[in-house]
Amino acid sequence: MVSVGVVDEPVNRAYDIISTLCLLCNLSAAILATYQGFQVKHGLLLREVERWTVLFFAIDYVLRLLTAKELYTGKTEKGAICAYILSFSGIIDLLSFLPYYLPIFFPSGAAVFRMFRVIRIFRLFRINNYYDSLNVITEVLESKRQQLLSSVFIICILMVASSLCMYSVEHNAQPQVFTDAFSGIWWAASTLLTVGYGDIYPITPLGKLLGIGITFLGVGMVAIPTGIISAGFVEQYQRLKRIGDYGGGSGIHFIHFFLEKKDAWCEKAIKELELPGDLRIVVLKRKNQVIVPRGDVRMHAGDELVLGAEALRDESPLDLTEVVLHEDHPWVGKEIRQLDLSRQTNIVLILRPIPSTGNQGSVANLSTSERKALEENQAQNEHPSPGENGSVGRGRKVRKMLPRGDSKLQCGDTVVLYHNDKRSFLEEHRF
Repeated sequence: MVSVGVVDEPVNRAYDIISTLCLLCNLSAAILATYQGFQVKHGLLLREVERWTVLFFAIDYVLRLLTAKELYTGKTEKGAICAYILSFSGIIDLLSFLPYYLPIFFPSGAAVFRMFRVIRIFRLFRINNYYDSLNVITEVLESKRQQLLSSVFIICILMVASSLCMYSVEHNAQPQVFTDAFSGIWWAASTLLTVGYGDIYPITPLGKLLGIGITFLGVGMVAIPTGIISAGFVEQYQRLKRIGDYGGGSGIHFIHFFLEKKDAWCEKAIKELELPGDLRIVVLKRKNQVIVPRGDVRMHAGDELVLGAEALRDESPLDLTEVVLHEDHPWVGKEIRQLDLSRQTNIVLILRPIPSTGNQGSVANLSTSERKALEENQAQNEHPSPGENGSVGRGRKVRKMLPRGDSKLQCGDTVVLYHNDKRSFLEEHRF
């Protein structure tokens, strides 16, 4: 719930909301405390808000230490705790409450410790785990880290060179302004970064000419990191688009189904399932929440699962064919065992339209095994037919029935056949 909880359980989401609200209340109290009038009237309330929210941060830190093994699964318990303490999040979590209690032991450093309380605002970066837009920013900065460091290094070199040049030119004319190299660095930083505070500026002709050149150079240098980040965003969104295109049109198909209480997968964690290597659970939908199926996510009745696997390729020897039975079809009224099929042809599925209220008599004509199959599949096997290649019309609901030898085919059924040679099958059976 603390270390890896996201939105897959209500208790996890509630904890995240409480943590964020405590942080917002703490920051609001710190801001309102700077207003003298509000501090006089509601000083006690502000101090109580800060005390209880900081206590929550301390408890949260302890809980994260205890559950660090869940976050760093590949490490030992001590190694996971050390990894969390030394991580960016661990340092921010520690500094979010420690400066509040340090003045109790070190009263002389109260002013310095109060300054460190501002660091707790960085706890808001935990929202980065929940929103893809912030994740994109993080991934872009991470992928372009080397280029950004190179551009910053170039800017630093230009800043030092510009400061030394300006100090050499302006020191004799303005000894009180350009007193040392650091004064030149301050001017170079404000000029190269196009800020231009105006407190330090050249007055000699050579200094002004040098300042013009450095200003133009600064515009170009500042544009380099901006261009790198912009290119990173373009590459990131193109990559996401390629992934979407790959999933949608390059041989990956998805199927979905709902879990019921009687299903074997109910109340099991995803990591406990024995799935084939090429089959993946890609999405788990629970009510209005879409959950990323991590290994520790436990499935419940009513969940909607989406499975992904490689689609059947055209060059594959496997073939599935849909045959719609019309009134004049020779299979209508026959049992499956009475059909004259090739040994390489098998009926793998029967899609039967759900009879309307006025056609309940057709159900009475079914065999015992067919009625049993309909009863077993009534709740969980309804879906709209694709309505392609003459199959059942779009939008009509059908029942999926497993074929049995005594199953009698009816007009309107869609029979799904498997054959390993489509050409020979079509030559044998003209539909």
